[in-house]
Amino acid sequence: MALFTSEYLKRKSSITSLNESVKMFSAKNTKNMTFDIFLSHSFLDKQEVFGLYKELTALGYTVYVDWIVDSDLDRSKVTKQTAELIKERLKNSKSLLLAISTNATMSKWMPWELGIVDGNTDRCAIVPISQDNSNLYTFDRVEYLKLYPYLDIATDNSGAMRLWINEDSTTYTQFESWINGNNPTKRS
Repeated sequence: MALFTSEYLKRKSSITSLNESVKMFSAKNTKNMTFDIFLSHSFLDKQEVFGLYKELTALGYTVYVDWIVDSDLDRSKVTKQTAELIKERLKNSKSLLLAISTNATMSKWMPWELGIVDGNTDRCAIVPISQDNSNLYTFDRVEYLKLYPYLDIATDNSGAMRLWINEDSTTYTQFESWINGNNPTKRS
């Protein structure tokens, strides 16, 4: 099992352009669309988040990222309507993944989004984005983030790449099972 690194996600984001993803959503009616994942993040990590978005969508998940799906939102003018739209997107998402990076602490929206989802569905997990090649054995959640499991990617018994939700190295479940309400199980 491995953490996502900033370098890996930046490489992933450079394969196709952001404009292709934005065009994909502008062609759809997304008003009542549901998502598997609401990806909460710091806008300062836009390149890494786009790489993570591509990784998650390549695995077959529908992912909400505000500046991709709702590209017409004006980030410089936050209004009550903006907050209502974000709340609606949170409500229409099966889970919330927090992209935790060095910039995440500067986001004012991430704690707000976490509070809304945690109070409603309890399907919140963190996605550590490492600046180096840290692995699960050196990854340590800080403060209130210790309350939440973390996501990583690894192969399953058949060799297929899968997302996993982990409480620790011996307590985990597949992401698909988790978004459907099953909690991680201790394995021996």
